[in-house]
Amino acid sequence: MHDDRALTEARLKRVLEERIRPALYPEAVPLEVAAWVAPGEPGPVAEGLAATHTPVAVGDAWGAPWGTTWFKVCGEVPREWAGRTVEAVLDLGFDERMPGFQCEALVHLPDGTPVKAVNPRNQWVRVGAPVRGGERVEWHLEAASNPVILDVHPFRPTPLGDRETAGSAPQYRLARMDLAVFDTEVWELIQDLEVLGELMAELAVDSPRRWELLRAAGRALDAVDLQDVNGTATAARSELREVLSAPAGASAHRISAVGHAHIDSAWLWPLRETVRKVARTTSNMTALLADEPEFVFAMSQAQQYAWIKEHRPEVYAEVKKAVAEGRFVPAGGMWVESDTNMPGSEAMARQFVHGKRFFLEEFGIENEEAWLPDTFGFAAGLPQIIKAAGSKWLLTQKISWSRINAFPHHTFRWEGIDGTRIFTHFPPVDTYNCQMAGSEIAHAARNFKDKGVARHSLAPTGWGDGGGGTTREMIAKARRLRDLDGSPTVEWEPPADFFAKAEAEYPQAPVWVGELYLELHRGTLTSQAGTKRGNRRSEQLLREAELWSATAAVLAHHPYPYEELDRIWKTVLLHQFHDILPGSSIAWVHREAARTYAAVAAELEDLVAAALAALTGRGGTELTVNSAPHTRGGVAAGAVGPAVSEGPEVSAGPRDGGGFTLTNGLLRVGIDGRGLVVSVYDLVADRETVAPGGAANLLQLHPDFPNMWDAWDVDAFYRNVVTDLTDADQVVLGEVSREAAAVRVTRTFGASRVVQSLTLARGQRRLDLGTEVDWHETEKFLKAAFPLDLHAERYAAETQFGHFHRPTHTNTSWEAAKFEACAHRFVHLEEPGWGVALVNDATYGHDVTRTVREDGDRGTTTTVRVSLLRAPRFPDPETDQGVHRFRHALVPGAAIGDAVREGHRLNLPERRITGATAVPPLVTADNDATVITAVKLADDASGDVIVRLHEAHGGRAVTTLTTGFEPAGAVTTDLLERPTDDGPAIERQGNTLRMRLRPFQIVTVRLTRTDGR
Repeated sequence: MHDDRALTEARLKRVLEERIRPALYPEAVPLEVAAWVAPGEPGPVAEGLAATHTPVAVGDAWGAPWGTTWFKVCGEVPREWAGRTVEAVLDLGFDERMPGFQCEALVHLPDGTPVKAVNPRNQWVRVGAPVRGGERVEWHLEAASNPVILDVHPFRPTPLGDRETAGSAPQYRLARMDLAVFDTEVWELIQDLEVLGELMAELAVDSPRRWELLRAAGRALDAVDLQDVNGTATAARSELREVLSAPAGASAHRISAVGHAHIDSAWLWPLRETVRKVARTTSNMTALLADEPEFVFAMSQAQQYAWIKEHRPEVYAEVKKAVAEGRFVPAGGMWVESDTNMPGSEAMARQFVHGKRFFLEEFGIENEEAWLPDTFGFAAGLPQIIKAAGSKWLLTQKISWSRINAFPHHTFRWEGIDGTRIFTHFPPVDTYNCQMAGSEIAHAARNFKDKGVARHSLAPTGWGDGGGGTTREMIAKARRLRDLDGSPTVEWEPPADFFAKAEAEYPQAPVWVGELYLELHRGTLTSQAGTKRGNRRSEQLLREAELWSATAAVLAHHPYPYEELDRIWKTVLLHQFHDILPGSSIAWVHREAARTYAAVAAELEDLVAAALAALTGRGGTELTVNSAPHTRGGVAAGAVGPAVSEGPEVSAGPRDGGGFTLTNGLLRVGIDGRGLVVSVYDLVADRETVAPGGAANLLQLHPDFPNMWDAWDVDAFYRNVVTDLTDADQVVLGEVSREAAAVRVTRTFGASRVVQSLTLARGQRRLDLGTEVDWHETEKFLKAAFPLDLHAERYAAETQFGHFHRPTHTNTSWEAAKFEACAHRFVHLEEPGWGVALVNDATYGHDVTRTVREDGDRGTTTTVRVSLLRAPRFPDPETDQGVHRFRHALVPGAAIGDAVREGHRLNLPERRITGATAVPPLVTADNDATVITAVKLADDASGDVIVRLHEAHGGRAVTTLTTGFEPAGAVTTDLLERPTDDGPAIERQGNTLRMRLRPFQIVTVRLTRTDGR
């Protein structure tokens, strides 16, 4: 037989596009359209419904950037259409390539009842099936003219990302506003031919099945009268019935489809628009669930449910009804789909606490899966947090974006720093926006790396990022693929059902230990430094507010601010969303975040001040407040008392060759005439910290223009060019006292200015470094380098509830790919018996490299560089412009415990207050390896005290907790403060509790109070 495959395939494509699709709506009449433009920000629905509308026509321009236009559309169904299916076709000027990324509208009835949304891939509203004829129809469209930020020429700087700079030029033109007859049989033929054509293209050319499909397609096209598609669609479908009913083979891959609409809580749109995106998407999905009995839809992020509950209760009522039916599935159990690299220990825990509690209280549902399809890599501390929250599974897709190394599994067990293992799945379809296209389904089966031992994978199906969700076309395709020869099988089911099947069939799944590092988007560890500082400061202030409020509640009967803390936590958690904290959102988002963080800080400072005032009373005694988990200056952790200065006094003087020398009996610091740290001599260990010929605290400037994803990416070639900022405008010695001495260094470069303060304090084995940058560079990357005279094959980076190690070498491509990585408060390097820590108060990105010196002692120089600032121009063209402040400390002679302690010290500075009395700690731990991360009252307002702690050094620890009150009982709980058998045994005697912890173990203890408060 002659090979006419290409001829038939080309014929199928053309006939489908030019004849069959246009026949979907064979008859149409125009609707009457009028519009009202809402002034300023979106208003209530009632305002839009009651407004006076002005007539407009198809072809008219509309929609200033970020504006809201209410369209009123009216019409009458022609009587001759009686008995037929009729839809309104409402095209606001859509580009079908961009669902979720441009204009959208929520359609309402005249009484304000939401019907469904329209978007580029969902432009219809059903009138009736069938209609009687003569019906009068009227809808009101709340249309958002969101501008296209990520255009066909992506990553170009644009002022459209902020309403303050976006201008007022209309963004769209009305394209179609019609009532039309919907030909169901033509629609079904379109789905038949699409599935057949897409499947055919994925089969091998020598496969008999491919040729069966090809011949069936040819027969179907022969049956279509191109001048009467509507009259011949049924005949064409009959030619396809046999090939579309052939069952799948017994060995076919099994795909669990779940409806999905990944909605970024902010990204290329502000938070307020996400509220409306969620309402639009959920309206569509509840309507689709009513029409499609086999369909199941899953949505994560408790915050998004809370938004529609608050802002669109009528939409929320439909969601709750669908949830109760088990078909609208709350997924993930987190407040938002957060970044997981940068949130601190407690914040990561509270993502699950607040998310799971919301789903429990609202729906009676407890999630067992974490759902993070789009997060930019996963910290090594996450598995035990997931387990401590009562969950056991994880789904993500993003690791498939890695550019260098392909991850070896799709289903596996992920082991965290404490040994906890979580059953994890990466959908091999390689997207969280699956469209049920044949290419996607075939790719999932071919790509699945666990063939032969597992058969199931999951496909999150629906338009996402900007929402939209699953369409009726996707459901129609899935119906045809349910059991089809040549294809994986497809079945709609909730995530929990998939995970249960996948885990049962693969009990010996392979294990991956340590972080799940994304080999992409490394720049998100640095972009938008102000947002990152706001997050870190908020986390620390929340710790203080809870600690002192709980202490005041127990010891002074001060009212505990339950509602305020709950609200503030949710605000901070929202801003840890994976496009806000990483710095990859538009300018509007980060401008709002700055205001929000300032308001959060002010409110938390007030809570701390009120609690401390209740505890210390009025008086003139100078007191030090120690909120850190370790004793310092003679003040116990979590206590208030008079501080004590210890150690030799500080001295300072000129240095030979220029600059200054600072010493405090523990360290001798040499700062040269350039203001660079050329020596940090550890007098206790009798050794130098800075590598020979090196200079620490060296600011280095790189060009920074990645190939794409500007705010997200740092590409390795940035290292090829570097400028050392060694010229100083001024190097001066400040005031020297017995307690401290500092050198102030001022530098200018480009359009920017840096002022640094290098401080040595009494009794401290560390050099404190304060940096203020007035930053006005573009597409540059600023780092601070610390070349250390230290041989280390690995280093420790702090993560949630502990730390983990990364190699300093690049033996493999996996190691080379981690040229920019994340650490929380410290990185730590050591040789046996001596180490160095570099701690920070607001930075995350860093790199560590090593070289062997070719002359001199041929020793090893290990260089740590912290990332300070970037200046990408997309999506925010003014990223990071302005003043930034950073604090770091170099700690020679540091063991890992010193790194932990100094990291907390820098992030929780002492407070100086006056009062009448000292305050004992509410809870203390007698082992420095045990770090208390939270002291608070129980969320159920019972008055019980909650203490969360973990082993922080990476070894076993026996610790005794001592409380400032005698508890009536003590139990270990999960993160949601529910009793659990998973914790260590507690030996309680009076107000002491003794327990044994394994390395990095998290323990939450609930202490019942005898006074019942």
